[in-house]
Amino acid sequence: MEKREHNNQLILRLNDDEKYILDAKCKNAEYKNKNDYLRHLFLYGYTYFVDYSELHDYNINLSRISKSLNQIAARVNATGNIYQEDMEEVKELMKEVWHTHESMLSKQPYRKH
Repeated sequence: MEKREHNNQLILRLNDDEKYILDAKCKNAEYKNKNDYLRHLFLYGYTYFVDYSELHDYNINLSRISKSLNQIAARVNATGNIYQEDMEEVKELMKEVWHTHESMLSKQPYRKH
């Protein structure tokens, strides 16, 4: 017999509507299983789901922008000249940075369950 970390069993009875709501919340919360979700909910009174996909996309955009800026800097350092096209590209890239930043800040990073 396997040794369990959680030895005490709790039985909870729900009607069909309550079960449906619980199933939906568990699915959205992305816990490993329903027991983990309920345990956290019972012990702490709330759960948070943090969606890091927006942050991942934000970092990808910033990485792409910084690579473009580095290419412009390398071109300027190699030639010793700053061209108007380079300056326009830098301005556009900075607009993208601010747009990406504002977009990220406007999103709510978590949902309370």
